[in-house]
Amino acid sequence: MKEFNNASFNIKHVNKEVTLYGWVQKKRNLGGLLFIDLRDRSGIIQVVVRPDNKDYETASSLKNESVIKVTGKIVERESKNDNIPTGEIEVETSSLELISRSIDIPFEITDNTTALEDTRLKYRYLDIRRDEIKNKLITRSKITMAVREFLDSKDFIEVETPILCKTTPEGARDYLVPSRVNKGKFYALPQSPQLFKQLLMVGGIEKYFQIAKCFRDEDLRADRQPEFTQIDMEMSFVSEDDVMNIAENLIKYVFKKVKNIDITLPLMKMKYNDAIKYYGSDKPDLRFDMKINDITSIFNNTTFEVFKNVIASKGIINAIVVKDCADKFSRKKLDSLTEFVKTYKASGLAYLKYNDDVTGSIAKVTTDEEKSEIKKILDVKAGDLVLIISGNYKIVKTSLGALRCKLAKELNLIDKNDYKLLWVTDFPSFEWSEEENRFVACHHPFTAPKDSDVDKLLTDKANCYSKAYDMVINGYEAGGGSIRIHNEDVQKKMFEALELTDEQIKDKFGFFVDALKYGTPPHGGLAFGLDRLTMLLTNTENIRDVIAFPKTASANCLMSECPNTVEEKQLKDLGISIKEV
Repeated sequence: MKEFNNASFNIKHVNKEVTLYGWVQKKRNLGGLLFIDLRDRSGIIQVVVRPDNKDYETASSLKNESVIKVTGKIVERESKNDNIPTGEIEVETSSLELISRSIDIPFEITDNTTALEDTRLKYRYLDIRRDEIKNKLITRSKITMAVREFLDSKDFIEVETPILCKTTPEGARDYLVPSRVNKGKFYALPQSPQLFKQLLMVGGIEKYFQIAKCFRDEDLRADRQPEFTQIDMEMSFVSEDDVMNIAENLIKYVFKKVKNIDITLPLMKMKYNDAIKYYGSDKPDLRFDMKINDITSIFNNTTFEVFKNVIASKGIINAIVVKDCADKFSRKKLDSLTEFVKTYKASGLAYLKYNDDVTGSIAKVTTDEEKSEIKKILDVKAGDLVLIISGNYKIVKTSLGALRCKLAKELNLIDKNDYKLLWVTDFPSFEWSEEENRFVACHHPFTAPKDSDVDKLLTDKANCYSKAYDMVINGYEAGGGSIRIHNEDVQKKMFEALELTDEQIKDKFGFFVDALKYGTPPHGGLAFGLDRLTMLLTNTENIRDVIAFPKTASANCLMSECPNTVEEKQLKDLGISIKEV
């Protein structure tokens, strides 16, 4: 067993006899003296092999990334290295053993590697050797340990729920698993432990948590993976405030334990409608200002046909102010921003530059009074740039929300060491799906509506709000949850609102609806995305960096080459045949 870690030694350990194991990071020959940078998980220590050493020939033939065993004495270095913790010492080698030889590596094991991500993912086991990736995995481990410590102290019980489950008709697409024993039938991999954790509340567990694997067959982004991990919690006899209190204290504990960062509680709360109104997103990044302003009323008497038509069609005109950028944004730059907002279905981007004169794309069709009102209401100063989008409410808010985030990054307005946390509350119960041409659940069909909105489930879906809440950190949804429906009649009414037939309800959720008949406590919970939380605490924007063996954007593993085809015999055993399409 390996007894010592490289980084555990310093100048106080001079003359100590040690046996070390690790990988050859680098080897240098200086006048016959061999210097080897020996790397293990903890860090690097310099090893010296003299020409008269019996293992000198072995040491001379070493290739980078070979695994070796070194025995020797710690001595003080003549030439110190302040860049590493062990920079004052080195190991004077008495013996060196080659344990495992490495062939030539496909990329250099350094944090500043120029290797393409696809190459690093193909050789992920090598990529993990880099401090950049290794330390992120260590942080992930610290987070899970801190979570368990905190929840255990609050009397939560860790319970594992099934991975092979029943497919559901709502939410993202399921990953299906065919059954060999029951040919023609399928399991689904869980998108979350939602129903099972609610059933644990029916079962009287009262306080549950799980570090849970989840699976969703959906389009991927930098902050998504087909398989991911949730810090999953559920509690009985709680209100929205109770759940949020536990969750924010958990996050406070994790931030302090892992990063030594103090989070001030209670967290700010913002209603969903206000988040959309001022930030164009239900996960607003509050590390910079640049709020969205409604300037529709300023143009009530406009002669500008575009704005006139927007107002006539019940649309809106909104703007953001980009400070001190009137002269910094060229026409070419503004054209590129126009193309950017068009990807969010905006019809265009108008602008005004406030200097001694007001210039810009709509300056000639904007009256002096309108320009003055914009300046007053938006607190515009000399040198500021006003960017304006008009049209449909949702499109305007979404495109301006994306634009403010893009500009904040480009203008370096974001302090990456700052953390802004808040709760977004009062989510709609439903959202309109253009694809399905119906209202679908905004979160999931087990989210309780506001008590005052229960009667709206069937009559006024657009104005029905829920007991749902999301914790947002720096523009990411770090966690989300809700108070659940515990009343059988309300649950049936929710299913009816989602246009599920009695047959569909019985087939997909019959076991759950039955359970609600046997004394169900009021309950609620929340789940944090462990991967996303690790992203935030390690200041990376790519979720693949914090997962040991991630998938690509097309849900492939380049290392193991999955998904892959299977043998005909396996398909036959399952009663499955592949059809050409």
